[in-house]
Amino acid sequence: MSPLSTFLVFIVYLCQALTIAIIIRSVLTWFPLGQTHPIVVFLNFVTDPLLVPIRRIMPTVAMFDFSPIVAIIVLYVIQIAAQSAL
Repeated sequence: MSPLSTFLVFIVYLCQALTIAIIIRSVLTWFPLGQTHPIVVFLNFVTDPLLVPIRRIMPTVAMFDFSPIVAIIVLYVIQIAAQSAL
């Protein structure tokens, strides 16, 4: 396996892991966990670098935050591009 294909496989797995983390973070908002809960802190640490820039560009609409959906779409596009380059 060449270094480029190893890197692309890493990118695919990273996109999948980030997508799962964003989904879990979104689902956890339905439960009464505090912002200091260790799982919430970890998920915020992992997903904030993706979600915060999207939130700056895209405002919330009627109390709904669509930044997780946009981030998942962007991650999916990156994942498909990396898979097609393999």
